[in-house]
Amino acid sequence: MADKRNDIWNDDDEEDRPPRRRLRGFLAFFLLLVAVLGVVLAAAWRDGTGLDVLRRYVAYGRSEGDGSTGYTYDASHRNRYAKLGNTLAVLSDTALSLVDGNGKTVWSASVKMEAPALSAEGDRAVAYDVGGTELYVLDKTGLVYQLTAGETEPYIAAALNQSGELAVTAKKQSFKASVVVYDAVGNELFEFRSSERFISGAYATDDGKYLAAVTLGQSGGAFASGVVLYDLTAQDPVASWTVGEGMCYDMGTVSRSLAMVCDDGVYFSADARELSAAYSYGGAYLREYDLHGEGYAVLLLNRYQSGSVGRLVTVGSDGQEIASLNVSDEILSVSAAGRYIAVLYADKLVIYTPQLEQYASLNGTDYAREALMGDDGSALLLAAERAVRFLP
Repeated sequence: MADKRNDIWNDDDEEDRPPRRRLRGFLAFFLLLVAVLGVVLAAAWRDGTGLDVLRRYVAYGRSEGDGSTGYTYDASHRNRYAKLGNTLAVLSDTALSLVDGNGKTVWSASVKMEAPALSAEGDRAVAYDVGGTELYVLDKTGLVYQLTAGETEPYIAAALNQSGELAVTAKKQSFKASVVVYDAVGNELFEFRSSERFISGAYATDDGKYLAAVTLGQSGGAFASGVVLYDLTAQDPVASWTVGEGMCYDMGTVSRSLAMVCDDGVYFSADARELSAAYSYGGAYLREYDLHGEGYAVLLLNRYQSGSVGRLVTVGSDGQEIASLNVSDEILSVSAAGRYIAVLYADKLVIYTPQLEQYASLNGTDYAREALMGDDGSALLLAAERAVRFLP
């Protein structure tokens, strides 16, 4: 019998060809699919948002959602909130607690505060009573350490840096004020006492080298703020400068530069020795701000002292405006983290990029009073007794 396997004239060879054709077709389709997915992923990953979709999926089991996951806590009009990963810190004048997304209380303590204040930086939060004697440092699992001041030397302000160091400003007998810097476990690193100037707040730089303290004075009959810089290994100041024509409210870090938020603008110091840049409000009124963006500060500037007409602005550490967006609707809160900015309007939440382009939105949020942005692109919507997570 003739061998027909290589007989090109024999029709029976066709029986061997379809499986090979199907295999070649499958490989071609697979390669085309890989190429298309590569283009899509490259576009998504170019600005980092694609990676954040994956982060949300790994963290929450899905990448999208309208807020079915809930945090529950006691209602109080004086509640203050801070986000520590997937844990929410809640402070009122009577209680401090940590709750998770399943409504479970991770840790809690009874407190007694007249003016509760709460802020977060990195993986820590600090809760304290302005003008009082209680101060707590927390992480997402519970209490890290606690400080108690004397009745005659109450706390004025407290600020954490990314390294977990804490700068505490307090009244001090026989002095105008004092500032103490604590390490990540509550050991005292540095203290200075001011005998000439009032101190409204202080901030230890993220590199652990310097302490910047905001001083209050007068210039031409009006309040004026200055910054005094201390080396944490020495007692004498190494630099000082005047900032703005009014009060300075807060300090933080933007792109490794020290940032100071004041009445008339935001000021930057790139080397912690002198001012390197400034952004002026141009006569507008600062209503909201956040320094936790990745390489930018976000500001809500109103045209008038009252009303909602104004601009949402992002600013780099070089003092240059990155983007600007005119707004006329009422804004309840502004929160930035990483590549995202959560702006809570009266009836909707909009998440923007630093270029103030819309990334995602959610309507029907009239129940919320505040929003907290996560650096993975998720946002917490805070209501009176509960908080829900929005996944774009």
